[in-house]
Amino acid sequence: MAETNNKQSASTAKVAEPAANGRNRLFARYTSEIVPVLMKERGYKNVMLVPKIDKIVLNMRLGDIKDNAKSVQAAINELMQIAGQKPVICKAKKSVANFKVREGMTIGAKVTLRGLRAYEFFDKLVSIALPRVRDFHGVSGKAFDGRGNYSLGVKEHLIFPEISYELVEKVRGFDVAVITTAKTDDEAKALLTKLGMPFRN
Repeated sequence: MAETNNKQSASTAKVAEPAANGRNRLFARYTSEIVPVLMKERGYKNVMLVPKIDKIVLNMRLGDIKDNAKSVQAAINELMQIAGQKPVICKAKKSVANFKVREGMTIGAKVTLRGLRAYEFFDKLVSIALPRVRDFHGVSGKAFDGRGNYSLGVKEHLIFPEISYELVEKVRGFDVAVITTAKTDDEAKALLTKLGMPFRN
């Protein structure tokens, strides 16, 4: 009976801590290295108090191609390749004559990544995508919202390895919002710094 319980606890441990290499390497480093360091530096008495990434939201505006269904679908497919998850199409809630927008027209797409997918995307963003930006000197350390969440804009989606320059109809950008469980901007910045976000200030 005791042997059976040991086997069950061992299998549970494997599920709780993913492999350090591969797609889940950042989450594995977070649980094994970053959490203990933050607990020591910040004085957290409980593991549950340590800030973590709650979700990452990618938002791409498509207002400039709202009348071209083919271009809209191409942009949505590119966002899906980057995120690894199907985007949600955002439609106009009301008509705005000045912008030639009609109610129900597609004006954007967004993706919400949670759990391991959020950590996987964050790892790709800071390890591969951002270093490919021309003349990159780091991201602003002041783009927090006062509640522990961070936002940055990606000007060219070509910096992601999933996008092939030859197949792109138009270079597009999108916004990235990193939502954390931190209560303050200082806690959130400490977390993101440990996770590899290259802040310049």
